[in-house]
Amino acid sequence: MNYTPFTPGFLQAREAALQQWFSTIVASLDDGPEQGSLQPVSGDASFRRYFRGKTATRSWILMDAPPEREAIKPFIDIAGHLAGAGVCVPSIHAIDAAQGFLCLEDFASTLLWAPLHEAGNDNDFGRAGALYEQAMQQLVLIQGCNPIDAGLPAYDEALLGREVALFSDWFCEGILQVTPSSDERSMLDDAYGYLIEMACAQPRVFVHRDYHSRNLMYRGALPPGVLDFQDAVWGPVTYDLVSLLRDCYIAWPAGQVLVWAEQYRLQAMACGIEVQDDPLAFRRDFDLMGIQRHLKAVGIFSRLWLRDGKSAYMKDIPRTLNYITTVAPAYPHLSAFTHWLQVVVLPRVDSAIARETAKGKTA
Repeated sequence: MNYTPFTPGFLQAREAALQQWFSTIVASLDDGPEQGSLQPVSGDASFRRYFRGKTATRSWILMDAPPEREAIKPFIDIAGHLAGAGVCVPSIHAIDAAQGFLCLEDFASTLLWAPLHEAGNDNDFGRAGALYEQAMQQLVLIQGCNPIDAGLPAYDEALLGREVALFSDWFCEGILQVTPSSDERSMLDDAYGYLIEMACAQPRVFVHRDYHSRNLMYRGALPPGVLDFQDAVWGPVTYDLVSLLRDCYIAWPAGQVLVWAEQYRLQAMACGIEVQDDPLAFRRDFDLMGIQRHLKAVGIFSRLWLRDGKSAYMKDIPRTLNYITTVAPAYPHLSAFTHWLQVVVLPRVDSAIARETAKGKTA
């Protein structure tokens, strides 16, 4: 469905309604008369927006999820399952389902990305490893949840296929303005089919589906706060790990990533999570799952600009593409796809992104 962005007037009306709702929450507190104020925190890659609601002594996060585009029930239901498993998700203070509003626990304002970025600038792999260890501990708890009890949909062939098609539709044709020939379509179908087949052959667990440094809140010695889990599915065991370690927003040396991935594998096995016993087989699953995810991500970043007018993600496309072009050559079944990327796609990327970014600055 080709949604169009919300108009400024619609967004202003939503914010006014959210402020009114938050005022009723503040009025119900036992702290005496207080005035509540809203401050924008962020939007995300959906139609949700977030605000920090503050009084003189307390703060919360307010989610605005317009019911026309975003359902809040999955967030509420999945939050309950994850909290019951010990995952650090925000508690829900108040709900207005009709308007699409939630009042949530405030995990403060530091994304895990920030200390990871700082560690990367200092080449401090020890500090980064400690941060990833915290995140992987939370991930193992997530994966220990029962996806059937949570009513999660399966991450099946159809969904995986729709995701990789975003790369062809929105990035190749939309951003690069390259329409694959019939032979190229056949080659892409073969490559995508292989990635989907390998993903579906993995052990299946509770998958957060967007488990990365911008959806985890840094809290010092405490476990990171886990956000944005409403699209969870029942799917491949390596999906969330590759989202975390081959993050679209921060990159690490390939060898270091594999060290952290092996640490996770051993930790997951010790906790009863089904993963490959063979480290090389696990790496294959990790690599191929990453290619599928990064193809999807490049397509989504492109769609966010072309459909939704959000240009900020365009700068993350080269980093995300690099994961694909670095990993794919190791897998013979992807040789034709790798060649096509190198000959057709990569030579056009820089100029296309520069062109579209310039449009974004003038939009």
